[in-house]
Amino acid sequence: MFFNHKVDSGASARRVQMMHAVLRTALNQALRWGLVPRNVATLVDPPRAIREPVNPMSPDEARRFMEAARGDPFEAVFAIALGLGLRVGEVLGLRWQDIDLEAGRLTVRHALQRAKSQGLELVEPKSRTSVRNLVLPAFVVRALRQQQLRQKQQVRWGGLKWQEKDLVFTSSLGTPIESNKVRRGFKALLKKTGLRDMRLHDLRHSCASFLLAQGLQPRTIMELLGHSQISLTMNTYAHVMPSLMRDTAQRMDALFEEDDAVRSQAVILAVTPPLATPSRPAAR
Repeated sequence: MFFNHKVDSGASARRVQMMHAVLRTALNQALRWGLVPRNVATLVDPPRAIREPVNPMSPDEARRFMEAARGDPFEAVFAIALGLGLRVGEVLGLRWQDIDLEAGRLTVRHALQRAKSQGLELVEPKSRTSVRNLVLPAFVVRALRQQQLRQKQQVRWGGLKWQEKDLVFTSSLGTPIESNKVRRGFKALLKKTGLRDMRLHDLRHSCASFLLAQGLQPRTIMELLGHSQISLTMNTYAHVMPSLMRDTAQRMDALFEEDDAVRSQAVILAVTPPLATPSRPAAR
């Protein structure tokens, strides 16, 4: 009844699963202490989480989108999400001290989240693997340099009202940006470009799909995205795997076809008698 009530109230299946896990752990401890006769949470099946379909851009769509994003206030947000696969909260939580444009490197240390009592705040990533050092593609460096210039103008216009927080992406007064504002900008840009509708989070999926399709190892993708387990990466991007398997098979065929050709040539040489060498006349 409790879990059904939570689902009916709008809680996601994943959230109810977490509640179930906490309750099961607590009742296990109570069982060991002799406070309850049995763990009733083990008798209940939590709702299954329905995985959102992965809807990445095609390479052509990605190029058209980034061309349309030139000069957009969120151009660098989109470039980082597409080029590095960061979550939107991780992008909006970036500080300038986390970025070295000269070296072309970026460190993910925080995410911007809304706290019930304190509004938007920087929080540490949910797992150890979410803290990561990444190399910046050239188009992301260019977008970040433009963001630097844009923010310098904002500082001048804001004057004494500017609130310096070292954030890369801010409002016109230096305060953190709501992710919904970025989502609205993303949707507007899709419509302007004539691209199909998709989620802002699909930029992250697009990044991973492009890299997998180019042959990058899934474990490297896992580290780039900050996944805690390789199985999460493999399950999320299973749609890309068939093409990778075909590529693997073709490469294996090429390897053994080459070996077969070498062996065939050796057989031909072995069974073909050498040309007769003309005998020299006897010396006189």
